Amino acid sequence: MITRESFFQYFKYGIYILLTINFYFFFTEDLEAFSIRYPNGIALGQIINAYATTIDTVSWLALLWILELETYYLEDEQITPLITMVFLIIKAICYSFIIYSFFGYCASLAFYYNTTSFQVTDLCSLVNENWSYSQMINEYSPISSENCSLLSTANEFVRFGNTNAIVDTAGSKDIIWLGWVDIINSGVWIIVVFIIELNIKLQEKNIHQNFSLKLSRFNQYFLYPILFVNAFYWGLEGDFVDFWDAFLWLVAFFFIELNIIQWRDENIE
Repeated sequence: MITRESFFQYFKYGIYILLTINFYFFFTEDLEAFSIRYPNGIALGQIINAYATTIDTVSWLALLWILELETYYLEDEQITPLITMVFLIIKAICYSFIIYSFFGYCASLAFYYNTTSFQVTDLCSLVNENWSYSQMINEYSPISSENCSLLSTANEFVRFGNTNAIVDTAGSKDIIWLGWVDIINSGVWIIVVFIIELNIKLQEKNIHQNFSLKLSRFNQYFLYPILFVNAFYWGLEGDFVDFWDAFLWLVAFFFIELNIIQWRDENIE
């Protein structure tokens, strides 16, 4: 018989699994953008710029599952010094990549600011010349006779750096806004997870429960609404994958917050 509690847990882990599946979409998006943004290859140090979203996603997934183990699945007595050390090492790696990815988003935004005027009034004149049109951040469509008249009807375009990728001026502004949203989103999530980590330490030591409650409320009433606005903006811009992924992450960390609340209540009792 499926109880209310078991259904809740199935639903929670279903969200976690959906987030894991979403990794595939971000990896393919980065992979497709790579050949456009780096036609001559890249240095080892540029990998974070090219695959910022993929690396960020993998790091967050590993972190999510560890936080679930810490805040719900494992009992206090099961978290031995060895497990604590393993968690600490994995989390240190994850946080390093998450922070590094934040700077990767900054570098990506700088790439989209680096534009020059491109003298063409009709995209169809670029057919068979290996040019691509940037429909959204990190999404490019090769210009062909089938789509050249559909991509844009503007007569003013810009080129990204030395790449063979262009976009009209209105599209360039939209991409830059999306780049800023990526940076804000990444930065806010770093603050959210820092607060969660602090809350975990408070619960482990069973101290400052009122302060812990205030931290949770700060996440819930200030930071999560910012993340929701970001998700809503992605939805308005027509990027369903980013919207869906952002929504799932909000739900997932809502469950982590519930885990901490339950843990706090148990400590108080």
